[in-house]
Amino acid sequence: MSTTTIRLPDELKARIASAAERAGKTPHSFILEAIAEKTEMEEQRASFDAEADVRFAKLLKTGKSIPWADMRGYLEERVAGVPAKRPVAKKNGD
Repeated sequence: MSTTTIRLPDELKARIASAAERAGKTPHSFILEAIAEKTEMEEQRASFDAEADVRFAKLLKTGKSIPWADMRGYLEERVAGVPAKRPVAKKNGD
């Protein structure tokens, strides 16, 4: 483990201390948890972005997609617990 110095404005330091106390944590553990959560969120966003890029590239290559109305109906049936057949991607106008 290494040490990193972070300079915090007094107001933020006070807010952290107050929030940590409410959470039953030390300010140090509260800050570590917050940094870990923010890092995880950023990693998830990067993963989502990468997946979107892959899917968009596939769309451009094949010209196939699932119309929103078809996908929405499928998802609504799934949420309702109704067995549903996943819609098939098709070219626009097919």
